[in-house]
Amino acid sequence: MLYRKLGKTDLSVSEIGYGTWGLGGDSYGSVDDNMSIKALRLAFDQGCNFFDTSDLYGDGHSEDILSKSLNSMRKDILITTKFGMLPHTGFQMKQDFSNSHIQEALEKSLSRLRTDYVDLYLFHSPSRDQLKDSDRIFSFLRKMESEGKIRSLGLSARSPEDALFAINTLDINVIEINFNMIDQRAIELDLLKIAKERGVGIIARTPLSFGYLSGNLTGEEIFPKNDHRSNWPIAQRQTWAKAPGLFKKLNTGKPRSLVQLALLFCISYDEISTVIPGMLNDQEVMENMKVSLMDKLSSDELEMIRSIYENNNFYDPQSKK
Repeated sequence: MLYRKLGKTDLSVSEIGYGTWGLGGDSYGSVDDNMSIKALRLAFDQGCNFFDTSDLYGDGHSEDILSKSLNSMRKDILITTKFGMLPHTGFQMKQDFSNSHIQEALEKSLSRLRTDYVDLYLFHSPSRDQLKDSDRIFSFLRKMESEGKIRSLGLSARSPEDALFAINTLDINVIEINFNMIDQRAIELDLLKIAKERGVGIIARTPLSFGYLSGNLTGEEIFPKNDHRSNWPIAQRQTWAKAPGLFKKLNTGKPRSLVQLALLFCISYDEISTVIPGMLNDQEVMENMKVSLMDKLSSDELEMIRSIYENNNFYDPQSKK
């Protein structure tokens, strides 16, 4: 495993991190906790030191499973968790960024994580209006930081546009953004370049676009209610499912899977500190962890991916309405 500096923080993170959204059991369907624990420990054994979670995932279950898996390795891992998002269904995201809620949320996260500090504490998808109230929130969080409960602060942004707004207006060290082969808004906005200039580390989430870039989904799947993909219109899911076929030619003669190509795309940009695919079992862990030691994509390959992206429409803005 190779490691990169996370912006201007003092954290060194594995290129391939671990996104634990799915381990909560309420976002990608029900999960086997024993399988999750085994997968988390295997990822650590393979050199992964960066684990991203939230108090939202399974209403804290993801945090609990993470600590049950790796509590004895606490000094050797970096834990990111998030605050402000409340349990909800569909695309209407209930939130609470009041001081009282933040204090209670952090204490509960620390308890579930069985630790007295988090390495990185992220705003969880605040609206632009909520970010404008950041002075009050940051003042409160800095107090907790001074008490040693938080090592660094950052933002998990709703959109790359919100991330850019945050970089330009807030004193943050890290942003977490959607970034993958069929969502390159961060490049279009010069977000990667600006973040690097400001010393802001970037965590790339959704590198597989909810699993569709793996090539294993048809778009016809009927998902259970505890799988967030059931909220998306079938036309949108079918569009995502067709996308891997457009990128297959890049793997011709290459000993790599479509999943590995998608992860390589993210870490082939130096501005990206770490990418956090979700992993539910040992097989997915091993496939993903190998990516760090693979050759990064060439400039020609990145240009080809860019061309495919620019000549196709992979997202309908009406899908969330």
